[in-house]
Amino acid sequence: MTALPALTPGPHRARLGVISIVACFGGLLFGYDTGVINGALRPLSAELGLEAFTEGIVTSSLVFAAAIGALFGGRLSDALGRRTMLVALAVVFFVGTMVLVLAPGFVVLVLGRVMLGLAVGGASTVVPVYLAEMAPYEIRGSISGRNEVAIVIGQLAAFIVNAVIGTTLGHIDGVWRFMFAVCALPALALFVGMLRMPESPRWLARNGTGDEALAVLRTVRSDERAAAELAQIERITADDRLGQTRLGEVLRNPWLRRILLVGIGVGVAQQLTGINSIMYYGQTVLVESGFSEQAALVANVAPGVIGVIGGFIALWMMDRIDRRTTFLLGFGLTTVCHVLIGVASMVLEPGNPIRPFVILVLVVAFVGSMQTFLNVATWVYLSEIFPLRMRGLGIGIAAFANWVTNGTLALWFPSLVEATGITGTFFLFAVVGAIAVLFVATQVPETRGRTLERLEADISSGSAYARQ
Repeated sequence: MTALPALTPGPHRARLGVISIVACFGGLLFGYDTGVINGALRPLSAELGLEAFTEGIVTSSLVFAAAIGALFGGRLSDALGRRTMLVALAVVFFVGTMVLVLAPGFVVLVLGRVMLGLAVGGASTVVPVYLAEMAPYEIRGSISGRNEVAIVIGQLAAFIVNAVIGTTLGHIDGVWRFMFAVCALPALALFVGMLRMPESPRWLARNGTGDEALAVLRTVRSDERAAAELAQIERITADDRLGQTRLGEVLRNPWLRRILLVGIGVGVAQQLTGINSIMYYGQTVLVESGFSEQAALVANVAPGVIGVIGGFIALWMMDRIDRRTTFLLGFGLTTVCHVLIGVASMVLEPGNPIRPFVILVLVVAFVGSMQTFLNVATWVYLSEIFPLRMRGLGIGIAAFANWVTNGTLALWFPSLVEATGITGTFFLFAVVGAIAVLFVATQVPETRGRTLERLEADISSGSAYARQ
């Protein structure tokens, strides 16, 4: 493929920035809805009389529903368009929030969590793909990675809202309803904002509307770059004779099958670090380590703050450091943190006054390592590795595997901590982390610095694996 004209400054760069901010409200909703349960769970459980397993159901119902939303969200976005799906997801976010806030009991509460889960899962596949398809390849990592930063900002916002509402209104029955209600605001912002945003130019080109694709590209590129980029896109779409690729076709092609397995492996490995166990049950872990409930609620803001800082560092790194290097550093550092948390909880007996603070510092280090090296990189990687003809299907299946793993941990984490304590739980995470390092070193191809069309050609021919 011929080289594209260089990126140039101008109003089109500002327009791309606005588009990424609006789309990232989907990530903000993802983060808030997954993080709010962290502080809402204990008052909710006290009011509704939940025990460890039913707490797991309330928490994991959103996550398992997100797996379904991810699986079908990518596929629907292939059929209907990325923008159309984001508008629809905003509606589901809002309705799910209202159901949750007005829930009279356990069953309706779970129904509301399921609705939010479907929206969260859909957003986890559609937003990264939309951003990757809008961005020029030179800055694709930092543009796509903004979604993950929005997710951690949403989680931090949930932790702060929980701490403020919990400490000021904790004496009120149903205080958890106020925590959930805040989610309605970004849902409205996503709905209104996406009505004014363009469709993905690559989706438009694939569906036979090249003139519309060029018009969109001209709003986010110079005229010369827009025309050259559209020519590359159309060349790939013509060669592939694109329709919607079915799973059977992917499984029969050895290179497409392999990249699908790589995507699944990356998604599952990211969850098996246990990051979302901390995001959902951070207060429970800190109480187990020795903090009081109120102190744990406030201390829980610290992992949220370091997550946001790590996310911004990750954005800076995305277009400067190879994806494989980033993954290897991330899984290596998180595995070390797991070992240290396990050792600290074993050596420092319950009742030791420094125990909760040592474990808090190590949890913060773990979350910082995840957000700096793994979380942003994982979703950027999944948004770019799949050829256009299977992009919705591929990221949907990879995200489905990610969410199922997430949900399994969410369901059983309280019981696991109850049975093995912090020590056994984090030693188990450490073993899985070591396996993840081996997987990345031997199976994951590099993607940084190449256009989506160049990547597609390399993946489809198998040459991408020769560059490991």
